[in-house]
Parts: sequence; C-alpha cells; structure tokens
Amino acid sequence: MEQSQSVQEYYGKVLSSNKDLQTTACCSPEDMSNELKTMIKNIHPEVIEKFYGCGAPLPPALKNCTVLDLGSGSGRDVYLASQLVGPEGRVIGIDMTDEQLEVAKRHEKHHMDKFGYSQSNVEFRKGYIED
Repeated sequence: MEQSQSVQEYYGKVLSSNKDLQTTACCSPEDMSNELKTMIKNIHPEVIEKFYGCGAPLPPALKNCTVLDLGSGSGRDVYLASQLVGPEGRVIGIDMTDEQLEVAKRHEKHHMDKFGYSQSNVEFRKGYIED
C-alpha cells in the first residue's frame, strides 16, 4: 500500500477517536496557553474527540490574518485559529482524509454560531500537503 493510502486508512478508518492513537508523543492540552485553553472549550466535542494532532502551534497575534493549516484533520486547530483571527480573518484547512474533512465541515455552523460570527471564516479543502 502506498504511504499516503496507508495514512488515509489510519486516520480515516482505523481511528475512531483520539483514544485509539498508537503514540504517546503528543503534548497534553494542559501545555496550551491560558487563552487557547479557554478557546478550546468552544470547540465541538466530536472535533476534539477526532483530533489526532499534537499541541497547538498557534501564536496569539493573528487578528485579521489568513492562516493555512496543513493536515487539518477534524478541524480543531482551524477552529482555534478562527477565534484568533476573528470574523475578519480567514482560516483554510487542508487534509487528505475524507472522514476527517466530513467531521470538520459538519460542525462549521456550530462554531460560527458559538463564536458569534455572522458568516464563516473557515474553509476546508481536500488535498495533499506535499502538493
């Protein structure tokens, strides 16, 4: 099996929640800044449960910026960045896994309502980060 197919299979079909991860190399949410700890409480539980990343590499000064998240998965960091950039900013998440993108897209309206935005400032696209 080609490596990208293997990765898609693992993140799209093998894992059903972050409890299924076969690694312990990640940082815990307790290592996040206080601002991000507050913001993460706004993220839909399914997005959190299906987050398979590590840490939250987001600087606090992103107001009105455009952010690109490569390997965005279920969208947790996209929705964190959405709050940091504000309603005038933009966040684009790229992932190759249909199942992960479906979770991220399914909760877009929930997040915009939760953040008090009149329109979405996020976009999810299918793609390969090496391309």
